[in-house]
Amino acid sequence: MSETRLTAPEQLNNATGAQLYEEAKRAWRAGAATLLLDLAPTRDMDSLGGAWLLKIAGDMRRRDGEFKWEGHQEAIADFMTMLEPALQMKPKKPPKPPGLFDSFTDTLVNFVGEFGEFMGLCVDTLYWTAVAPFEGRGFRFNAFMEEAHEMGVRAVRIVCLMNFLLGLIIAMLSAAQVAAFGMQIYVADLIMIGFARELAAIMTAVVVSARTGAAIAAEIATMKVQEEVDALRGMGINVVQYLVTPKVAALIVVLPCLVTLGLVSGVAGGALWGVLVLGFRPAVWYQQTLGAAYMSDIMQGMLKTFFFAIAIALIGCHNGLRVRGGSRGVGLMTTRAVVMDIFMLICIDIVFAAIFYYWLE
Repeated sequence: MSETRLTAPEQLNNATGAQLYEEAKRAWRAGAATLLLDLAPTRDMDSLGGAWLLKIAGDMRRRDGEFKWEGHQEAIADFMTMLEPALQMKPKKPPKPPGLFDSFTDTLVNFVGEFGEFMGLCVDTLYWTAVAPFEGRGFRFNAFMEEAHEMGVRAVRIVCLMNFLLGLIIAMLSAAQVAAFGMQIYVADLIMIGFARELAAIMTAVVVSARTGAAIAAEIATMKVQEEVDALRGMGINVVQYLVTPKVAALIVVLPCLVTLGLVSGVAGGALWGVLVLGFRPAVWYQQTLGAAYMSDIMQGMLKTFFFAIAIALIGCHNGLRVRGGSRGVGLMTTRAVVMDIFMLICIDIVFAAIFYYWLE
């Protein structure tokens, strides 16, 4: 182990301490593992000079080296006695990574805690939406109308466009598959049944979750970060009644309407391909589509939209209320809300598929 000896100046202050630090840097760059400082020539040292010694010692520790000193006399000895605990302080060891069991336990505890918060939010929302208004405890009807306009009316164009393009794509791909069998007219049945049962509901819900679910999470998260939510609680206002209930009620009303428009748009997209490309007369395509339109299929698709609406609104509100930190926390919770929305939509759709296509057949 190489050791380098440094000689301290007669006066150790800010200027001479900086020079000593440069000498120490050259020493450890040359490979010195130990620095030995000779303080015998030093007759005077101020606090800034002591700070430079602390910096040299700290840099040596970060390089797994050692810093020692000798020859200090009289007042310098007293000064070094005061600095000795800091000069010899051991670097903090990095925390031991948690084991597999600890990680699983922490994850389980966090999940149970968050699930409990979410269920509490669900219960409060159910009360303030379905019970409290009939007990005369008020309902923010103006806020409900504003949310319905924002979530519903302003989403019509994007929902119709996405479903129209999806219907066009499915008609294009399915027509190519059945062309060899001369069964292209049945593309109309496929489009109608597919959109009535699944596609209109799931595509519209995904668009709404990316648009409205993210907006809900970002709005409430921003209010939480800016302490507006705490201000509402301080004024005695119930946060669920004031913020959550209008959003949930509005989305429950507008999402079935958007899904209906999505169904019409998807069927129109398929019809455009059938009439303009496949060459069927509009009346023939219309009759084939109408013959495949069963009310049971439409009701299957419409029923799940209510559960989609509840999931999108509550997940957005839940993540907004759980935000931590500043603007970065708002962004993280907004992203988390959209991911959780889409995952929950798939889970709900799986449940309905199992119920309608297996248990009720």
